[in-house]
Amino acid sequence: MSDGKIKFTTEDEEIELYVVEQTMIGNINYILAAESRDDESVAYILRQTGAETEDAFYEFVEEEEELRAVSSVFAELLEDADIIL
Repeated sequence: MSDGKIKFTTEDEEIELYVVEQTMIGNINYILAAESRDDESVAYILRQTGAETEDAFYEFVEEEEELRAVSSVFAELLEDADIIL
């Protein structure tokens, strides 16, 4: 990790994202990550898969219902921050 970023490796590329917030829902760990710290940055919600290890594995949440549910939790967690989900 460098400059507060975490490196994610996809099938096609390696990307670095800033972790904005983390939460656990139903024994599943989720993170809200952004491409930059800018106000207009693109953000992603990722779900941890597999067991807790030093190198955790995450996948992008793509299912609409899960995305809405987790987004609302992050919105509550970040309601005092100046972030719009």
